Amino acid sequence: MDKRVYLLTIVSFIVGMVELIIGGILDLVANDLGVSLGRAGLLITIFSLVFALSAPVLLVATAKMERKRLTLVSLVVFFVGNLLAVFSPTYSVLMVSRIVSAASGSLLVLLCVTLASNIVEEKYRGRAIGIVFMGVSGSLVLGVPIGLMLGNVFGWRAPFILITVLTVVSMLGVFFFMDRIAPKPAIPIRKQLETLKDSKILLAQTASFLFLTGHLTLYAYLTPFLKEMLGLGGTWVSIAYLLFGFAAITGGGVGGSLADRFGTKPSILAIIVAFAVSIFLIPYTTFALPLFLVVMMIWGMLSWAITPAMQSYLIETAPETSDIQQGLNNSALHLGIALGSSIGGLVIQQASVQYNATIGGLFIILSLGAAALSMKGQVSKAFAFSRGNEV
Repeated sequence: MDKRVYLLTIVSFIVGMVELIIGGILDLVANDLGVSLGRAGLLITIFSLVFALSAPVLLVATAKMERKRLTLVSLVVFFVGNLLAVFSPTYSVLMVSRIVSAASGSLLVLLCVTLASNIVEEKYRGRAIGIVFMGVSGSLVLGVPIGLMLGNVFGWRAPFILITVLTVVSMLGVFFFMDRIAPKPAIPIRKQLETLKDSKILLAQTASFLFLTGHLTLYAYLTPFLKEMLGLGGTWVSIAYLLFGFAAITGGGVGGSLADRFGTKPSILAIIVAFAVSIFLIPYTTFALPLFLVVMMIWGMLSWAITPAMQSYLIETAPETSDIQQGLNNSALHLGIALGSSIGGLVIQQASVQYNATIGGLFIILSLGAAALSMKGQVSKAFAFSRGNEV
């Protein structure tokens, strides 16, 4: 397989890293810029919201532009956005930098997928796209602990300095090693949204949206939760994030294995139920750090276990529009991140961070309901079929 795919994976990793990197240094940003934790959390919300909504719009708007050139332009804009974060004197300027980074970053991820699928042989296309998305998922898992460690040592601006340097390296890599690629007609946004007329698809996408909403209600504010509820210092907070990250990476493989063995539908429902139990338990384990860490790692593993099962379910349910569904699911996930981080901030402002897990759990229950309605009448058949294959 073409080694340039790994260059594109680095680009997608950098973009994904910017989204949640604020989460680990939320208190540092809030203290330095003189805002509340809730307002600081909106920096995650606005990024995810812009990321989710701008990707399909920008892809259509730039449909006629040569892909390598567009990638370089997007990287330049992304660089400017993060450089602005480094020198942000106020909260408002940092918010603008997040908007610029999110819009350009959303387009970059889609362009990385396009470039990867064009530079490899057809038999490696699926693997290449999967590797690119590993960069995104890996960044969401590892970006926060990286940002946390740098932020605690050098200040909250340090992670953004790292990102600007990596962006420059990416620009050079794309400029020297990528070939020109002609644009292809983009699918109109209206046609993409029309696929949601299928209630099974709409409910499945809603389940993904609600799942991430519930997850981010707590995860976006995990740092203040760890400090206030467990009294942890910077070193232990970093260790907790690293443990969460390793568990989450493992979760992707666990979710895929469950889907292969038992079918996508039973697996999705079982994962959501187990996730709900773990997030509801979180506040009741803070009296013992070892117990908390075990439950937290289960929570982390399950947070990513649902992704491969849900992606497979969407492909099974709508094979003729599977590409569109993957894109819409990406938007649904980021809208969930936006809403969850926003709700989590409101909970902190109006009550206390100790309630974030419970509020998040309520959204997970709603996610379970949406998934069950999407699969209504299919789960028992799917489970029976999977058991029949084992025999």
